[in-house]
Amino acid sequence: METRVAAKRKSINQSQNQSFKKKRIVLGELHNSSPNLNIPQTLKNPKPNKTTATTNKIASNAVDTDSSTDGKLEFRFDSDIFRYLHAMEMEKKRRPVINYMEKVQMDITPHMRGILVDWLVEVAEEYRLLSDTLHLAVSYIDRFLSVNIVNKPSLQLLGVSAVLIASKYEEINPCHVEKLCFITDNTYNNEEVLKMEADILKSLDFEMGNPTVKTFLRRFTGIGCQDKKFEYLTYYLAELSLLEYDCLMFLPSLVAASTMFLASFIIWPENHPWTPALQERTGYTSLELQECVLVLHDLYMARSGGSFQATRDKYKQHKFKCVSNLPAPPHLPSHLFEEVM
Repeated sequence: METRVAAKRKSINQSQNQSFKKKRIVLGELHNSSPNLNIPQTLKNPKPNKTTATTNKIASNAVDTDSSTDGKLEFRFDSDIFRYLHAMEMEKKRRPVINYMEKVQMDITPHMRGILVDWLVEVAEEYRLLSDTLHLAVSYIDRFLSVNIVNKPSLQLLGVSAVLIASKYEEINPCHVEKLCFITDNTYNNEEVLKMEADILKSLDFEMGNPTVKTFLRRFTGIGCQDKKFEYLTYYLAELSLLEYDCLMFLPSLVAASTMFLASFIIWPENHPWTPALQERTGYTSLELQECVLVLHDLYMARSGGSFQATRDKYKQHKFKCVSNLPAPPHLPSHLFEEVM
């Protein structure tokens, strides 16, 4: 037995279910003539080809993909997103002072900074942190050191506290304070790490989301790049750039473009590394990249930063295609940096 109210409710639910069934439409079955849809002309009558599949794959990343015969890096930035990121990376509050070692610091040197970054690579590997977390932590360190005097004993404390903040920003499961203290052999206690964390946040004015080299590399190579060795090599070069104090003079987008230039030359030396399409998409000419590319090449050849081994050992692993072992010419021909026609 059921009450009249229950019977009425059941009748209404059945009516609604029938209505829902009538209105349910599979997205792939929608016709262009549907009165409630405003479909761009470029999406009408899609053909089941490779280009369409690629476009569907990257739609969520707000990036368009060009069809390509050689399959190398044929993609296009979503211009609005790129302009936003480029404007953000140029904001003074998000940039370190490029000569802070000479202007601000009295007790630490670029080599000490390199030792710290090299150690943080090991920390990131130990706790399986994202490369984004490492890049963001190093950017926090440089921005903090640009305006705060830090003595030598506190440099490692600054490093682990920066990793703590970056992991909270980037990771699903951020680092625990206790683990970070443990990895320093308990040189610092929880209270010291949390105190430094607060000092960093105040110094950054809680502006933590600045784009890094990895941010731009993801847009350059993460979509449309079919060669994993090339992709890992750009990531390797990007992490090498973190070791070099002189790389602070370059914008992250320029460093990202430079890693692509050098990686392309190393893997495909018979081709010109900088095509007109890459120049248009990154906004940089080969001549504008020259200085940064030469710095990265010296790092790759271990002519600078040769004593820092953590990053080099990391990318010797098979999961990264052993890209740190790839041979490279000892010098880059000057004609590579001539204007692409």
